[in-house]
Amino acid sequence: MGTIKKNILVGILVSLFATFGGVFLYLEYISRYGFYETLEMIQQGDLYGKVLSIAAIPNLFVFFIFIKKKQDNRAKGVLMATILIALTTLILKFF
Repeated sequence: MGTIKKNILVGILVSLFATFGGVFLYLEYISRYGFYETLEMIQQGDLYGKVLSIAAIPNLFVFFIFIKKKQDNRAKGVLMATILIALTTLILKFF
């Protein structure tokens, strides 16, 4: 695997990790309810898209860190993963 593809893959993986970290932070610390109560409320209210959108906010910080460090291919990976998350959110909203 070339270094460009490897760096893009690293960016995608970091972005997904940041998104899952954002979900965890939201469920554990921002929500007024417990972790499992919040998960149940998200499921009952069909709020997956909204929570996923909020959870993708850390990708913004990761993207700018990669840009500042001049790691453009990793930033491309973050951007690709963020677009994938946005499309997933759009699909969840309409289906």
